[in-house]
Amino acid sequence: MEYNAGEFDIIVVGAGHAGCEAALAASRMGLKTLVCTISLDAIGMMPCNPNIGGTAKGHLVREIDALGGEMGINIDNTFIQSRMLNTSKGPAVHSLRAQADKSKYQHRMKKVLEEQENLQIRQIEVTRLLVENNKIYGVVTRNGATFNCKAVVLATGTYLRGKIIIGDISYNGGPDGLFAANDLSQSLLDLDITLRRFKTGTPARINRRSVDFSKMSEQSGDKSIIPFSFMSGDISREQISCYLTYTNEKTHKIVQENIGRSPIYNGSIKGIGPRYCPSIEDKVMRFPEKTQHQIFIEPEGEDTLEMYVGGMSSSLPEDVQIKMLRTLKGLENVEMMRTAYAIEYDSIDPTQLNSTLEFKNIKGLYGAGQLNGSSGYEEAGSQGLVAAINAALKIKGKEPLILTRSDAYIGVLIDDLVTKGTNEPYRMMTSRAEYRLLLRQDNADFRLTEIGHNIGLVKEERYIKFVNRKNDIEREIDRIKKLQITNKKEVNEFLEKLGSSELRKPTSLYELIKRPEVDYFSLAPLDLERKEFSKDIGEQLNIISKYEGYIVSQLEQVGQFKKIEKKLIPVDIEYLNVRGLRTEAIQKLSNIRPISIGQASRISGVSPADVSVLLVYLEHQYSKNK
Repeated sequence: MEYNAGEFDIIVVGAGHAGCEAALAASRMGLKTLVCTISLDAIGMMPCNPNIGGTAKGHLVREIDALGGEMGINIDNTFIQSRMLNTSKGPAVHSLRAQADKSKYQHRMKKVLEEQENLQIRQIEVTRLLVENNKIYGVVTRNGATFNCKAVVLATGTYLRGKIIIGDISYNGGPDGLFAANDLSQSLLDLDITLRRFKTGTPARINRRSVDFSKMSEQSGDKSIIPFSFMSGDISREQISCYLTYTNEKTHKIVQENIGRSPIYNGSIKGIGPRYCPSIEDKVMRFPEKTQHQIFIEPEGEDTLEMYVGGMSSSLPEDVQIKMLRTLKGLENVEMMRTAYAIEYDSIDPTQLNSTLEFKNIKGLYGAGQLNGSSGYEEAGSQGLVAAINAALKIKGKEPLILTRSDAYIGVLIDDLVTKGTNEPYRMMTSRAEYRLLLRQDNADFRLTEIGHNIGLVKEERYIKFVNRKNDIEREIDRIKKLQITNKKEVNEFLEKLGSSELRKPTSLYELIKRPEVDYFSLAPLDLERKEFSKDIGEQLNIISKYEGYIVSQLEQVGQFKKIEKKLIPVDIEYLNVRGLRTEAIQKLSNIRPISIGQASRISGVSPADVSVLLVYLEHQYSKNK
C-alpha cells in the first residue's frame, strides 16, 4: 500500500556520477533535495575504469569544478596516480587524467553527500513517476512510499532493465553485482518517452599477486602534480605505478576461434555499444591487420590487490577470458577475480530534451548521464550538474543556464545530444569542439566561475581566490607588454644560449615570449621586476602570448557563431507553414524544436538551404509584426 513519505523541491533518481553532482548542486542552491539510490554502496561507484579525466574528459572535470561541482575536488583527494596527457601537443588538447583509489573515491563522495545540508539520502528504488497535465509532481518507490516534488532529475545510469551478458549466460542485473531497476522503464514508456537499448562493458579484474610486472613497461605518474580543482592547491603524494603490456597473435587467435561464442557477434546482444571504447573481440575482428593492442594493468586502490585490465573489455565466456589473459606477457599465471561482462540497459533519445536537459513534453522532469545516451563518468557528472542547476533555477523563477558551444565543453556535449541525438553511447572528444583553443582546461575558471558564483554554487572563498588569480594574470600581462627588453650585447648573448636569435631592436617581454624556443620562465633573468607567481599563472602567460593570433582569430569565429545563436526561433512556430522547407527538415525541426537558427543549422537533415528559407520566413514575420 502506498503512503505519503514527504515532500521535496527536487528528487534525484540515482547516485552515480550524474546523481551525485545533481544532488549536491540542488541542495547547495538551497533547495530541499532527496536522492534515491538502489544501494547506498553505489553512491559515486566506479563500476568500470577507476580513473577520472583523460583526453577531453579532463576538460569536463575542470568545468564541473569551475561551476562549483564536486568531481574535481573528490579525485584530488583520492587519486593514486596523476598524469597530464598530450603534453607534446598544443595546450588545447592537454588533458589531466588521474587514477583513483576506487574505494576511497566512493567513500569520500558518499560522506560529502551525507554531510550536505538540505540533502536527504534514501536506499530505495523509484518504480514510477507521477505526472499530471504534463507536469511531474512526485515519484513512487517499490516499498510503497510516495514523495511529492517540484522537479525530478533522472540519473539512472545503466540500471534501467539492466542485463548482464557473459558469453551465452545472461541475467537481469546492474553494474558490479547490484540489482537492476526493472519497473521504471515502463513508467517512462507510459509517458510516451522513447527508449532505446545501449550496451557498455567492463574488463576483468585480476589479482596483483599473480602478475609478473618485470615483463611489462612501468607507467609512472607526473613528478609535478597538477590538481583538477582550482581549490586544491599544491599536492604532494606518493604515487602508484600502472603497467603496460600488449595482446599478441596467440591472444587474437583465441578470440577468432571463439568469436561464435561472442554475444556481440552471434546476435545475443541487441544493444549498441560505444564506438570509441570497443571490446577486445571488436578490436581483433575490426582491425585484423594489427598484431597487438595496448593493455594497461592499473591498480584499483591502495588497500586492495585488485587490478583493472584496461583496454580489454569483453563479453566472451569466462573460460575464454581466462585463456586470453594468460597469453599476455606478465599474465601467464594470472588469477581473475572479477569476470569481464557486457551490460545492456535502457536509455532515451536525447532529442526529447531541451538545452536545459528538461524533457520537452514533461515539465519539471530532467535527464542526465547515461540515461541521455552518453558514456563516461565525466560526461555524466557534467549533465547531472547542469540538469540540477536548471531544475533549481526554474523552481526559483530564474532564467535557465544554457552553456553554448563557445562557452564550454559541457555546452558542446549537451548541444550534440539534444540537437543531433546519438545512435551509440556518446563520448566527449576534443575534435567535437569547434573552439577548443578557447575551451582549454587551464582556463575553465575564467570561463565559468563567474557563472557558478552568480547561480549560487561557487562560494565566496573560491570566488575571491578566482578574482585574485584573474587580477594577477591581467596585471602581469599588462606589465610584460610594457617592459622593454633592449638589444644590448649581454641580452643577445643570453638569448643565444637559449637557442634564440638576437634582438635587432628593443621589444616587449610579451612579444619575446612568443618565440617558440623561449618562454616566461626561461626569460626570468631578463626581468628584474618579476614577482613570484605560481607555475600555473606563468603557464597562462605563455599560452596567452604564444597563441594570441590564433585566439584572436577564434574569438572572431565565436562572434559570428553568437550572431546566429542570437537569432531566436519562436517557441510556437508551425514549420508546416514555412513555405520552401523540405519535408525532412519540417519533420526534424518540428521534433527537436530548436531555440535558435544556430541550433537549427546543426540538426542532421536540415540543410543550409533550409536554414536560408527559415531566416527569410522569420524576417518576414518580424517585419509583419512591427
